[in-house]
Amino acid sequence: MINQTTCVGVILAGGQSRRMGGGDKCLLPINGKSILQRTIERVKSQVSTLLFNCNGDKARFNFIGLPLVKDIFDGWRGPLAGIHASLSWMATYQPDAEWLVSFAADTPFFPENLAKKLLQRAQGNNYEVIVAMHKNEIQPLFALWNISLLSKLEEHLHNNGNPKMQAWIKSQQHMCVEFENIYQDPFFNINTPADISAAESMSQSRYP
Repeated sequence: MINQTTCVGVILAGGQSRRMGGGDKCLLPINGKSILQRTIERVKSQVSTLLFNCNGDKARFNFIGLPLVKDIFDGWRGPLAGIHASLSWMATYQPDAEWLVSFAADTPFFPENLAKKLLQRAQGNNYEVIVAMHKNEIQPLFALWNISLLSKLEEHLHNNGNPKMQAWIKSQQHMCVEFENIYQDPFFNINTPADISAAESMSQSRYP
């Protein structure tokens, strides 16, 4: 039986935040609470172990009290490098774990049942990636990754530099799972200062 108690999670925060002017945008506040704090609170009940993927000086995130995982490949290789580093951590420190579920650090309204629903779809099939979808649009940062992908990612990153995440997912055995929300976009991500204002309004909404 696949369940959340054997699932490792990772918050991906290894990006460069160019549209926000650089820096760690996950530390920006939304109505008095940082994006990162909101994300951690939403993830923690969904997985057994939670990692934080970041680059640069990891010490700046020591305060969150999570295992900090840095990309293994040099240079910025995109979020697939964060998945690779997290699967590598999992293989070393939790070798009995089979699945890694990923969450974006700048998308604080994602579904609270995301891991559960993805794991349910993993039961009894041979898919290696199970990825969230909203209104028929794939959400590649919110996905379930099988440990069997570690060697494939290693080879791909070694040979292809900075591969596009969505294209790589589609080249694997994958399944998409629709997440509906009629009130607001559960995968609204924060990229610009204007998005902060929109997120503040969303956080005050009475809808989930």
